[in-house]
Amino acid sequence: MTNPLTHFDADGQAHMVDVSAKDFTSRIAVAQGRVRMSAETLALVMDGTAKKGDVLGVARLAGIMGAKKTSDLIPLCHPLPITKVALELVPDADLPGVTITATVKTTGQTGVEMEALTAVSTAALTVYDMLKAAEKGMEIIDIRLLSKEGGKSGTWKATT
Repeated sequence: MTNPLTHFDADGQAHMVDVSAKDFTSRIAVAQGRVRMSAETLALVMDGTAKKGDVLGVARLAGIMGAKKTSDLIPLCHPLPITKVALELVPDADLPGVTITATVKTTGQTGVEMEALTAVSTAALTVYDMLKAAEKGMEIIDIRLLSKEGGKSGTWKATT
């Protein structure tokens, strides 16, 4: 492989990769992240008493919207016909905080890893926004790709 960084041409200039010769295949990506907060702030989420309303419901919608807008936010991403975006937001008293998992699917010529990561990031930022009046020191942590399937490179899963 002469240039493993496909978003750069032979002269080192950034460009959008030409995927026109790639086959259309089913593609799935799963990403995850967490928002760490105090137990008192998590209680607002779990009790449904946050001042701005349904934290997890609004964050779920924001994550879906974020996945759909990925190519508008990440300069070299292709706009994709996303066929599914699912977000799971789980309160975790041991963290304490919320664990966010996004699954994104398409049938296309390029993967949906960036869409899954953007969904998690957008949902996490929304959790922060919904709760910042209660706690400004929350942390958005551990955003990462858990798995991807499809395309020429096949299946990949995170090891830990």
